[in-house]
Amino acid sequence: MKALLLVDIQNGFCPGGNLPVPDGDQVVPIANRLIESGKYDLIVASQDWHPAGHGSFASSHPGKQPFELGTLSGKPQMMWPDHCVQGTVDAELHPDLKTGEIDLILQKGENRGVDSYSAFRDNDQDALTGLADFLEGQDVTELDVCGLATDYCVKFSVLDATEMMPGVRVRFVEDASRGITPEGVAIAVKEMREHGIDIVTSGQILEG
Repeated sequence: MKALLLVDIQNGFCPGGNLPVPDGDQVVPIANRLIESGKYDLIVASQDWHPAGHGSFASSHPGKQPFELGTLSGKPQMMWPDHCVQGTVDAELHPDLKTGEIDLILQKGENRGVDSYSAFRDNDQDALTGLADFLEGQDVTELDVCGLATDYCVKFSVLDATEMMPGVRVRFVEDASRGITPEGVAIAVKEMREHGIDIVTSGQILEG
């Protein structure tokens, strides 16, 4: 069984959103081609789904500005603009994404006291989303991962997939993902390679 994981392809991370990833919307047509390719038995998507006043928001910490390093529950935390608040347009999946073909949409980041980059578990590696059990229950043996943003939620989702599902072949789809900074993307790709994760393009998948 082969699965595709679409990480946080939401309005909030695209141009016009509250935490826009540069060229974030450019992943949408590539993701759609993968969705419609017939290459996957299962398609799942994650969705950042923060309550208002989440602890990762700079606005929740007087004197802090977005993109400053702060603390959350006693641990280092990047301070973000308010984004992907539950029930807002900012939190919705991108309107051009072919969501009708998605088999499961899971939401993350609901606990105010801890951030959740990975689609599999929170940043404390304590609370699980249930995604690993779901994929294993569907007998998934191959998982391709893409989305937003490469240097945060995508990277941690890829690394957690590899760690939590050791029998599954995990690949990162590079051109179907975008990152916040070029430096962050370079570090993320290097880290994924060091963990033995294959870096592929959508073209390689579609032609394979």
